[in-house]
Amino acid sequence: MAIQFNFVSSMLILVLLSISSVEVQGEGGGGVIDVVAKADQKTDLTCASTSPSKIVIPKGIYFLSTATFDGPCKAPIELQVQGTVKAPADPGAFKEPKWIAFNRIENFKLSGGGVFDGQGTTAYKKEGCKGHDYCGSLPIFQANVLGCKNITFEHFTVSVPDESPNTDGIQIGRSDGVNVLNLEIKTGDDLTCGPGHGISIGSLRLFKNEEPVEGVVVKNCTMTNTSNGVRIKTWPGAEPGTCSNIHFEHITVTNVSFPIIIDQKYYPWNKCKINEESKVKLSNISFKNIHGTSARPEAVKIICSATLPCENVELTDIEITHNGLTGTAVSQCSTVKPKVRGKQNPAACFAPIPAKPTPTV
Repeated sequence: MAIQFNFVSSMLILVLLSISSVEVQGEGGGGVIDVVAKADQKTDLTCASTSPSKIVIPKGIYFLSTATFDGPCKAPIELQVQGTVKAPADPGAFKEPKWIAFNRIENFKLSGGGVFDGQGTTAYKKEGCKGHDYCGSLPIFQANVLGCKNITFEHFTVSVPDESPNTDGIQIGRSDGVNVLNLEIKTGDDLTCGPGHGISIGSLRLFKNEEPVEGVVVKNCTMTNTSNGVRIKTWPGAEPGTCSNIHFEHITVTNVSFPIIIDQKYYPWNKCKINEESKVKLSNISFKNIHGTSARPEAVKIICSATLPCENVELTDIEITHNGLTGTAVSQCSTVKPKVRGKQNPAACFAPIPAKPTPTV
């Protein structure tokens, strides 16, 4: 069965660079594409059409080792994936810490309702993973948005087994104008979320030269059985920085361990000194109309830096209950005096912070 590219509107000129071999065969009535690149080469797909074009990958099974779509393209381009594209099941097959990359492309659309199958369930069980340079980083991001402008994810689903390593769903960094709409995310670490780590901004300022974070709005989301709901986290000590104008609105939580959390003493894996204060300044942060149930008593937990206290934090219409055996829901605050509006259950900042706060993940 031949590889099928359906061209719409005009002919798209594709130049395949540095591809060692392309093998096509049939499997289960669907097409199977196996693109294998040499270890010392990179697979590039360069577009040169001057008219809008579309590539259609029809229904079927397609095996892809790695691919890089390098722009700039001369006209808008759409890649419509209707079938299932599978990654190598062996982590050792990856020579770089990525699978499919889109670089320097404007007016690009990925559509079709198809599936990109990273075969994580199989890859995670492979022996010898620790001995491979890139194996440890493979599960981290299902989608990594870095240095992008005006990009939208809509009707995008991420599904990862509960027992998977540290996986983040969609990772966004150094980008402007990013919209994430109508998603379902189920990861071992991270719109409907669950299981996972919920929606997190950070962790901030672990590395040097990180950009400021500002102007983020998260709304109309549901979290189920996640370890966190909506969260901002910064490392103690580390590098100075700012995070401002962050707004969480209309969030439903069900059995979430920490539904609302600002954690400026984030110290997983004993990587930092908890006696140091964060140097990240948080300002203009709001949590509005957040309701549901918590798996732990700490329904609201706002721990700010003692040297750079949070400014202009707002809690409006919070209704979170805890029905466990460890007591009722509580709200804890440190180095912050939030503006409180509307209904507050639990009572805002009423509970004391323990000497050693419960670490979050």
